[in-house]
Amino acid sequence: QVQLVESGGGLVQAGGSLRLSCAAPGRTFSTWTMGWFRQGPGKEREFVSYISWSGGSTVLADSVKGRFTISRDNAQSTVYLQMNNLKPEDTAVYYCAKGLRREGSSWYADYWGQGTQVTVSS
Repeated sequence: QVQLVESGGGLVQAGGSLRLSCAAPGRTFSTWTMGWFRQGPGKEREFVSYISWSGGSTVLADSVKGRFTISRDNAQSTVYLQMNNLKPEDTAVYYCAKGLRREGSSWYADYWGQGTQVTVSS
């Protein structure tokens, strides 16, 4: 059974930074595409970022380009989301996901973690 465990969320002031981690123990982690989604208050879940199995290809949503960076460490079976220059509109529950794929302009995933809350105060 897949287990995705997010950590690193919290409360931060606008302009601050946080780094989210997602641990996914297992021998097959290095074969998974991984990424992050988020769901803000009263909003639908939205795509944030994607990283290929090797880490050689990444995609960021337009709303976070230039501020967020996704990376992975296959030896540690962990994917990271470095979030800089945070804005109040980044406030959301952030979900780690595996098995990401893009169909047209939409992103889908096979499995999501439980989520970690990020709150950005103005």
